[in-house]
Amino acid sequence: MANLSRRDVLLITAGSAALAVTGAPPAAANVGEAIKSFTGGSAPEVGRVTLDLAASIEDGNSVPLGVAVESPMRRDDYVSEVLVVAEANPWPRVATFQFSPIAGKAAFSTRIRLTEAQNVTVLAKMNDGRVFMARQHVDVTIGACAS
Repeated sequence: MANLSRRDVLLITAGSAALAVTGAPPAAANVGEAIKSFTGGSAPEVGRVTLDLAASIEDGNSVPLGVAVESPMRRDDYVSEVLVVAEANPWPRVATFQFSPIAGKAAFSTRIRLTEAQNVTVLAKMNDGRVFMARQHVDVTIGACAS
């Protein structure tokens, strides 16, 4: 472990205490605001996004999620960014992934945390500004993200 000065320790401790005291989600925690910020205010179209997500999950601490976006991934037509939103989580912006044409395909798999039964929305932004989406409801038996 690196040698920390007394000042460093005090700064880290003060920052941690401030975070613990506020406890409130950041301003972008509002689902509508997060989506509007991502889409630039345009209405997303349903389609092109495929979710691999179970409809029922026992443990919300580690939920497998797979996403694929139908796109040729050419210089003139590609997915530039994907946003995953869990609507009932304290911080609904779960993850953002960025792509370029050299990626070859717009797909990923990961694990997310879900606090309770809720909708998971995935938005894919194309290089020309169009936005596509998919949404799925997930029932969660044991929730994560407890506050």
